[in-house]
Amino acid sequence: MEKNFQAVVVDNKDGNFSVETKQVFLEDLSSGEVVIKVHYSGVNYKDGLASTPDGKIVRSYPHIPGIDLAGTVVSSEDSRFKEGDQVIATSYEIGVSHSGGYSEYARIPADWIVPLPTGLSLKEAMIVGTAGFTAALSVQRLLDNGMNPENGPVLVTGATGGVGSFGVAMLSKLGFNVVASSGKKEAEDYLTSIGAASIIGREDVYNGKIKAMDKQLWAGAVDPVGGESLAAILSKITYGGSVAVSGLTGGGAVPTSVFPFILRGVNLLGIDSVYCPMEKRQKIWERIATDLKPEALTSFIYKEVTLEQLPNELPTILEGGITGRIIVAVV
Repeated sequence: MEKNFQAVVVDNKDGNFSVETKQVFLEDLSSGEVVIKVHYSGVNYKDGLASTPDGKIVRSYPHIPGIDLAGTVVSSEDSRFKEGDQVIATSYEIGVSHSGGYSEYARIPADWIVPLPTGLSLKEAMIVGTAGFTAALSVQRLLDNGMNPENGPVLVTGATGGVGSFGVAMLSKLGFNVVASSGKKEAEDYLTSIGAASIIGREDVYNGKIKAMDKQLWAGAVDPVGGESLAAILSKITYGGSVAVSGLTGGGAVPTSVFPFILRGVNLLGIDSVYCPMEKRQKIWERIATDLKPEALTSFIYKEVTLEQLPNELPTILEGGITGRIIVAVV
């Protein structure tokens, strides 16, 4: 490998915050048994927060962000991986307290690495990325909790975002009647193209008022939004239905009551993609490569950028104007 290489580095030296592409060395990277030549990464909400001085994501500076990556093993001190293996690494401490995927090379603990499953290319793995993995975890939890297409329509909130987009596509592929919620009228064609059977506005989910019990509308929901919107959803889930929640872009407080749970048997399922156990993680990636894989993955790409372009693109994920995924072509 090269003596030095490019990476996006965030720094906060003496109160001067910066995000720029720099030359770094292997010794600048966090420790790990496996060195990976990174081919692709993605832009996630956490990555956007890491690019701001008050994002409360980065533990120490200077830091290389990027919570997911896909690439080829260059060297390994662990017998599970060898030179030339194609691999995926997402979550755990990557891009938070451990240097991440916005670098031509990454050094990652072996316990955090998933072999690339047959049926996915490195680029496809990062089109899916952390967002698609989180969506797949959400879908799997709903299925494990008894949800099936005969139960009725399933709601997906934040449907134009990464988790939402893949939630729509994966549920649709499994035969569900998917109701996509979005605040973007201009995205209706996109949502229909990835599998939404119908599209509603945010106000149809939460109009500013929350009832303890409301009209039963949806058999389940994939919700990366949280907050008051989640409370409204819970009041509208049919008897025995479930909501898989994985985010808090709508806020962390959920002003609900016990009534949906004790009178309708509604289930609130928490989704954690960060510390998901490796055995489960590998099984979910296998499903992503097979029966959950959307037909046209490239349609989920909002934009493809280079490391040099990335510092200017990172803030856009926080502005809410993205439909689908921004992926980073590292090599």
